[in-house]
Amino acid sequence: MRIPAHSVCTAIRDDIVAGVHERGGRLTEEVLARRYGVSRVPVREALRTLEAEGFVVTRRHAGACVAEPTEQEAADLLEMRVLLEPLGASRAAQRRTEAHLKVLRGLVRLGQERARRGNSEDLRALGGWFHETLAQASGSSSLTSMLTQLRHKIAWMYAVAAPPSPVDSWAEHGAIVDAVARGDGERARALTALHTERATVAHRLRFSGGESPAVRPDRVRTSQHAVNMSGPRH
Repeated sequence: MRIPAHSVCTAIRDDIVAGVHERGGRLTEEVLARRYGVSRVPVREALRTLEAEGFVVTRRHAGACVAEPTEQEAADLLEMRVLLEPLGASRAAQRRTEAHLKVLRGLVRLGQERARRGNSEDLRALGGWFHETLAQASGSSSLTSMLTQLRHKIAWMYAVAAPPSPVDSWAEHGAIVDAVARGDGERARALTALHTERATVAHRLRFSGGESPAVRPDRVRTSQHAVNMSGPRH
């Protein structure tokens, strides 16, 4: 299938995340150009972008190869997300538009409905769209870009188990939206921090056999004070 040149970077990144291009594998311009139906020029530009993002490395005598991150590098990504997602939620409480709220509320309704039905595949996609929209609502293109890149790299490095209680997880999403809608930045930050920390323990490194938790439950930072999930609904 022929892919437009401007989409080559996204296509290669998606294939790396999906495991089509294996960790450490060579990425030759000729083969990639043929695969994506473009010339070698946009492929070369895409590889430079992906190298800057950390998906690709250039090795002597081998050229461009898929990166092979260490376990420490992978753990750092989760820690960065725990710090940045609450910041994004806090900013969203001050900068969100009505359009953002409409999408977020719609995703929460769908998520709660799917959670009650136990449809885990739908929930995974809905959760991704929720956090992407929340980041966009922050009004910061730089922060949104960083969070998007983090999500891509975490999806590449980790397999994620379904939450033990999807209904409770989507109740947390709903509480976050309520705080954002009220313009309560501190509550939005606290709720998102708690939600992100709880989700972290469900991550399993793909390149270590997938057996060891990325972060032990007893090492996950918890908020100083309990956060009341209840509150006025909007």
